[in-house]
Amino acid sequence: MYNNNSSSSSTPSSSSSSSEAGDIRNSVFSPGEPLRQPRTSPPVSDSSAESRSPIPSGHNSSSAADALVKNSKLSAAAPEFVPGCYASFQDDVYSDESEGYYPEPSLADFVQDFVSHLNSSPGSFESEIDYITDTLNSCVTTEEILQKLVELIYVQSTSIPNFAYTGARLCNHLSHHIRLSPASGNFRQLLLQRCRTEYEQREQAVRGDPGTQKRFHSYVLFLGELYLNLEIKSGKDTPGRANVLLGALKDLLNALFSHPDDPNLMCAVKLLKLSGSILDDTWKEKGQSDMDEVIKKIEDILIDAKCSRDVKQMLLKLLELQSSNWGRVHVAAVSSDATPDNDPNYFMNEPTFYTTDGTPFTAADPEYSDKYQEILDREDFFPDAYEENGNDSFCGDEDEMDPEIEEAFERFCMESDARRKK
Repeated sequence: MYNNNSSSSSTPSSSSSSSEAGDIRNSVFSPGEPLRQPRTSPPVSDSSAESRSPIPSGHNSSSAADALVKNSKLSAAAPEFVPGCYASFQDDVYSDESEGYYPEPSLADFVQDFVSHLNSSPGSFESEIDYITDTLNSCVTTEEILQKLVELIYVQSTSIPNFAYTGARLCNHLSHHIRLSPASGNFRQLLLQRCRTEYEQREQAVRGDPGTQKRFHSYVLFLGELYLNLEIKSGKDTPGRANVLLGALKDLLNALFSHPDDPNLMCAVKLLKLSGSILDDTWKEKGQSDMDEVIKKIEDILIDAKCSRDVKQMLLKLLELQSSNWGRVHVAAVSSDATPDNDPNYFMNEPTFYTTDGTPFTAADPEYSDKYQEILDREDFFPDAYEENGNDSFCGDEDEMDPEIEEAFERFCMESDARRKK
């Protein structure tokens, strides 16, 4: 009973509440008034809100778009917008008639690229050097650029491991093919001046910190390669080596031995293994005993210096190498003057021949002429049956010999050995 009354009485009140809610929603969300601004944007003043022209609620979307276009101040002919932080200049670019533009490479970038290529592929030196030289000649047009090129190549040659040899070859080629030669000096002269700068600091470098010593040792080995590879042309004579580097290398060795710690001694050993034979020959030709002085200093260091056991072994091996003429085989006589009497190796490369009974003989055999003539006679009768040394050229189709033939061959070999021992 209670429930029925309550439901019947609630029906009119709910319909009236629904009507009131609809009026409130219409009044709050009127399409003619702007919505509240987002929290992240600055508040809009009342004057600006009042100045806005509301879009009438009864207009459709097309009329609203027309109103926006009519009131817009945007123009298709307006200048391009450029932010204030945008740089007003651009790097120099060049176009290769393909898509896009690329910044023009600098001299340092080009040197870095071809040095890296030669370091990774040293065998391509001969095929690439002409292109490298032509490109450098087109770039090096002033004295300042030439000095910069010398500095770049010097730094790369003394800082990249195992590039000293290729760097010295590169310097030699450029010294003959770089066309620019200003009053301050050509490529070779500027390079030697740069090397002299490091040479004058040798006494401080051998006593410096490990980093300074490492750079100095790289310079010493590069100078050794430069002495071996740099050719100086004088008139019509055969190109020779730079004598100025000969004296410099001796002074560098003396500086390394004056402070005989392990890194300095290892550098001296590497330099002497690299160029010791050439230095020794050159000093002897000039009548100088500089190599004897170097060997004497090494012997004194082995006795007095407190170097590690491994370094002492390196020094002992170096002395052994020098005593064996730097590992070079002594030539008994010039090939044109060599005879069996003055050259023990005269018959070393002579071919070995065999007689009909299988006896080997060479040109050293006293009966060589008669036996060799016998071979020639046999070849006249059977021109296609013999090889150059008199052996039969017949060969069977099968790889393995018949057991009977194999037994006969072994017996023949044993008899030949016995005959040879007698």
